[in-house]
Amino acid sequence: MELSITIPAEWAPHKAIWTCWPSAADLWQEDLEPARAEIAAMINALIAPHNGKFDQVKLLVSGSEAKQSAASVFDGKVELYDIPFGDVWLRDTGPIFAKNESGASSAICFGFNGWGGKFVLEHDGALSTKLADCAKVQTQIVDFVLEGGSIDGNGEGVFLTTKQCLLNPNRNPNITQSDIEEILRANLGARKILWLDDGLLNDHTDGHIDNIARFIAPNKIICQSPFGVDDPNYEVLNNIYSDLCSMTNLNGDKFEIIRTPSPGKVLSVEGEIMPASHMNFIIGNGSVVMPHYSTASADAALRVLAEHFPNHKIIGIDASAILTGGGSFHCITQQEPD
Repeated sequence: MELSITIPAEWAPHKAIWTCWPSAADLWQEDLEPARAEIAAMINALIAPHNGKFDQVKLLVSGSEAKQSAASVFDGKVELYDIPFGDVWLRDTGPIFAKNESGASSAICFGFNGWGGKFVLEHDGALSTKLADCAKVQTQIVDFVLEGGSIDGNGEGVFLTTKQCLLNPNRNPNITQSDIEEILRANLGARKILWLDDGLLNDHTDGHIDNIARFIAPNKIICQSPFGVDDPNYEVLNNIYSDLCSMTNLNGDKFEIIRTPSPGKVLSVEGEIMPASHMNFIIGNGSVVMPHYSTASADAALRVLAEHFPNHKIIGIDASAILTGGGSFHCITQQEPD
């Protein structure tokens, strides 16, 4: 029964990419309009054709002001859905789209508790089922807290995750690693779970995988190398690479591990270390959109992606304003497979 559903890889064809328009002025304050500008740039990159391929973007807006703002920016180029939500981190608050053996789509709706109770906002807990209704797909509700950014799959039932997040008692207390693996097998068609240890410093998600390591092909994983001796994640990034090099696929073969430079040390206006990452890219039908923070390593990171996505247009967008909310482009999107 564990193979009755699959989670298509992110590079598989999309029917749509869902995302959110920053709508809460009290949360974003002076970063509201800059964050909207960065997200608009991401959306325009995804909907622009490349080699005849592009994405249909479906944009959630919360409230009349946000709806008017998005409508004026996109002028009918994207579909707008006026659905209440707390904040834009749709990868975590929304559903995970799956396919069954007959090719029918469904939306897997896990529980959400504000990343272990850190940021509990009105409407976020109910968003996944509301979005599934808009997508007009069958809904499966799972009584287990899981954020979409905490797992990354290769489309063949192999998933990356971190112990720091999934084994954290602030999500699902009194549950074991083997229990979690069984839940992922039963609900996501998982066949093998690859467990890394820790994520980035000061990441309020407790180590989401989409900030540290991503599948870019069934047997190819990309991760970061430290940039500069003052990289705050110097040891963590090297440990991630070492651990990935020892992991094997379903056939017992090692993965090809690609390294790309991290942004290095990125500070907030208050001087705090930010969880900036080049890993938080979104793979579209025709483009790959990578966040950067105008650091010296950005161009090199874009070149690495270009080497491994030769049929996509690689687009780098400064995501410094979005990062003030704690994430970036992958965190605010969720792909719906074709």
